[in-house]
Amino acid sequence: MTGKDSADIWHIQTIVPRFAIPAFEAALQEHMAAVLEFEVEDDDRDDALWRLDGYGEGEPDRAAVAASIALAAAVAGVPEPEVLIEREEQRNWLQENLQAFPPIRAGRFFIHGSHYDEALPPGSVPLLVDAATAFGSGEHQSTYGCLMALHDLGKRRRFRNVLDMGCGTGILGIAAARAFACPVTAVDIDAEAVRVTDLNARRNRVDQQLTAFAGNGFALAEVPRRGPYDLIFANILARPLVRMAKDVAATLDRGGKVILAGLLRRQEPMVLNAYRLQGLVLERRYALDPWATLVLSRG
Repeated sequence: MTGKDSADIWHIQTIVPRFAIPAFEAALQEHMAAVLEFEVEDDDRDDALWRLDGYGEGEPDRAAVAASIALAAAVAGVPEPEVLIEREEQRNWLQENLQAFPPIRAGRFFIHGSHYDEALPPGSVPLLVDAATAFGSGEHQSTYGCLMALHDLGKRRRFRNVLDMGCGTGILGIAAARAFACPVTAVDIDAEAVRVTDLNARRNRVDQQLTAFAGNGFALAEVPRRGPYDLIFANILARPLVRMAKDVAATLDRGGKVILAGLLRRQEPMVLNAYRLQGLVLERRYALDPWATLVLSRG
């Protein structure tokens, strides 16, 4: 999707408890090009209400949307929420989103959009990432937690070979390439995410360090071929993180670090158990309610 005006942009909206966001976000992503999250209730409770807004070109299949929402509700263990599906008025919605996202500071990383025209903070590592049709512009707690983990790890060591699994916009791999001038392998099952990652790598002048591939995670032959990695990012969802634990451990270099995100705090025990079985130990956690970012290393 481009920033041009379009008369055929459709909008799906629903309101769900905070703990159910991952299930419903995944459901909307099956039908929409972009999914945004907004707090409805200013409350720290796990069941506080949040609004999900999905945008895409062309009218979605209403029966398919209803089936996805029903499945998400069953997975999350909540009643099916009301769902609004409507055609948007003609507007440049992506450009509006660009203006809506203010710059974000995560340690020494300074994430800003192309509309930002002020001076960059002294000593910062700037990352130019606009709102896009792939996930990851720094505003989500899981992405923010990964950047903070990278900032803290970078104070103690430099990394030589990085894997960004489930790269989205490529923001994490780009941050590593900017910070360490090292080779980065970025992988996403979504070809659109790979396109956005390639674009962002060029805009941030790290396209010589970062190579992006479309494929099914660790099953992609390029992943083990380009390893082992001394730093692996996996900002996905809890259950995929559990399934890939063995593959992560197999491609992690001796003394390497793993940054896991996309999981809720209540899902930590399930994820940690999978990685402990592979000989990895928890080094640090970043609690960003309701989300968590975990840093692991080989014990």
